[in-house]
Amino acid sequence: MANFTIADIKALREQLGTGMVDTKKALEEADGDVEKAVEILRLKGAKGNAKRADRSTSEGLVVAREVGGKVTLVELACETDFVAKNERFIALADKVADAAAAVSADSVEAALAAPAGDGTVDQLISDEAAIIGEKVELRRVRTLTGDHFEIYLHKTSKDLPPQIGVVVAYSGDDAETARSIAQHISFANPSYLAKADVPEAEVERERDIVTKISLEEGKPEAALPKIVEGRVNAFFKQVALLEQDYAKDNKLSVAKVAQDAGITVTDFARFKVGA
Repeated sequence: MANFTIADIKALREQLGTGMVDTKKALEEADGDVEKAVEILRLKGAKGNAKRADRSTSEGLVVAREVGGKVTLVELACETDFVAKNERFIALADKVADAAAAVSADSVEAALAAPAGDGTVDQLISDEAAIIGEKVELRRVRTLTGDHFEIYLHKTSKDLPPQIGVVVAYSGDDAETARSIAQHISFANPSYLAKADVPEAEVERERDIVTKISLEEGKPEAALPKIVEGRVNAFFKQVALLEQDYAKDNKLSVAKVAQDAGITVTDFARFKVGA
């Protein structure tokens, strides 16, 4: 007779985020000893990590840490929403964010090499993935510097941890407007801070495209330069934060809103899980 109950299986599964069948088998093998069952699941999971390497990770969470005048934003990915909301996975994300922020990591490679416990972040993720039984992947890391920061973490589902994370670095004293701009970024998804930051090659590619479109539409040749520039400017309003129409008042640009509030946005980062 097994020395555990259905409640024990459920509790261990919720603790580790492991599958029902694997959890039950581990408890059976361990004769109900929870610590031994955890070790069994970990060893089994370590063997399975390589097999899971090609699996997709479309779920997960974002987390941010502010340390020493810098903010580090991290996206940790997993396979299922069941694991994404599991306490063990959330705790792992916190440890990864702490380690990445401690070394001001600005790349996945730097974060994975950061010290964590007795090893590195890479080893920590591998060990935890073995227990959880899913592929776990550190997908993105970014560290920002600035005078002040506003961090906005948005839940796309009330049952899941934050799926969109935004950090705004700014100078000035209006934190409320900075937070509003962070919320705008979460919705509008700009790629660059300012018009001047858009790579020239990208601008020229867009100019070529809208020129071809305008010609195919039969626009008069004399008006073509003005039409093309208008469409290129519309492109800037899509990709450059300061050029965008402000989400709360589309009669104003984000640049105008910041100027009126006496703040200067110096940098930003936006991560969305799976995007």
